[in-house]
Amino acid sequence: MAFGMLRGRRYPATTALFLITTALTSITGFMFPFKGVTPGIVIGALSIVALIFAAAARYLGHLEGGWRATWVVMAMLALYLNFFVFLVQLFEKTPSLAAMAERQKEKVFAGAQLAALVAFLLWTVLAIRRFRTTEA
Repeated sequence: MAFGMLRGRRYPATTALFLITTALTSITGFMFPFKGVTPGIVIGALSIVALIFAAAARYLGHLEGGWRATWVVMAMLALYLNFFVFLVQLFEKTPSLAAMAERQKEKVFAGAQLAALVAFLLWTVLAIRRFRTTEA
């Protein structure tokens, strides 16, 4: 779906799959016992809000006018938030990475997060410029 944006194409089935699986990923994070507001809960809530706006832009706004940019930004934000959590878990659960960033405050961890943020920002800007709604 995100690669399609860079190519200026829509992939309806892939888009629906992305929205559903990303929503399910975020929703399942709320099924653990509640022990107060955590960074994971905040990220999950932000992801759900982004997905609501993305789905509205795609299916209610039909990607017309400002809805196109809304779709790109919100879909990419939801994807980035999932990737952010993936990196956190990668550094927690991979022994060699965990050894390099035990507290996840080390430079290697911050560098990985910064590289991901920059990559997603560039991807989003390029997608806004290239993604058009003329193709079904």
